[in-house]
Amino acid sequence: MEGRRSLDGLPEMYQDIFHLIHSLSGPEDVVLKVLYCGVDHTDLHQMRGEIMPTTHWFQGMPHAILHELVGEVVEVGSEVNKFKLGDKVGVGCMISSCGKCLSCNSNNEQYCNQRVFTYGAVNKDGTPTHGGFSSAMVVHQNPLKQFNNSDKAIKAGILGLGGVGHLAVLIAKAMGHHVTVISSSEKKKVEALEHLHADAFLVSSNAAEMEGAAASLHYILDTVPAFHSLDPYISLLKAGGNLIFVGVSTKPLHFNSVDLNLGKKPLTGSFIGSMLRNTGNTGFLGREGTEYNDRGGEDGLYKQGF
Repeated sequence: MEGRRSLDGLPEMYQDIFHLIHSLSGPEDVVLKVLYCGVDHTDLHQMRGEIMPTTHWFQGMPHAILHELVGEVVEVGSEVNKFKLGDKVGVGCMISSCGKCLSCNSNNEQYCNQRVFTYGAVNKDGTPTHGGFSSAMVVHQNPLKQFNNSDKAIKAGILGLGGVGHLAVLIAKAMGHHVTVISSSEKKKVEALEHLHADAFLVSSNAAEMEGAAASLHYILDTVPAFHSLDPYISLLKAGGNLIFVGVSTKPLHFNSVDLNLGKKPLTGSFIGSMLRNTGNTGFLGREGTEYNDRGGEDGLYKQGF
């Protein structure tokens, strides 16, 4: 590595870790000292082997998981041009991609067939990847925006008010959308309307409310990470409205295709954003003054101080 931050003062154990990681890094890689790491619902799925088979992800070996982390750059490769020593950086669920395919060259590297996940995958040199619950990590520099410019009022539905749902409400509101939070009970109504400033709250178990909201939404962002029936939510979409999945159910979801056909309603899914879109969205939220922090409760994020 070209640049290296002094490890003087670190315990000998940590120095040994960084020297080992240094030997595994390449010219376009960045070595991080991990400072903070969060737990995502996907991590719980992976620990239980509910998305990928346990044998694939863990291969019978002890494994450090977690994929939402913040670190400090302590080494940079000779061809790294995006970061310098001491930079604070974030890492998501992937650490590299091929950099050559159509997906990579169109700023959609998250769909690259050779992407390397933060943990449970294999690096190009054949070594296994380990997640953010660790002291240090090697990441390719690249993994370290899409705005709707329509003038019409866009009516959004956010299904589920967990960690992802909180952020979805904040982002949709910042984009000027009319936001309806959809939940199975009224338990989170005050939180949605008074703290997150959603425009409406819809209880999916209330048949009268659901009937009154039929064909009212341009899109629904489904953040629910468990099995649930789709038909009640498909009925809420206008003609041409989209049901977008960002939550992961461990069991197949079922729906009646007639309403899709008659209403030209597509179902689609979304993975993580590309670096270009993530950077654009972060800048957009900063300019809009969107604020949140971890409220420490079961659902994660709360609108207070970013």
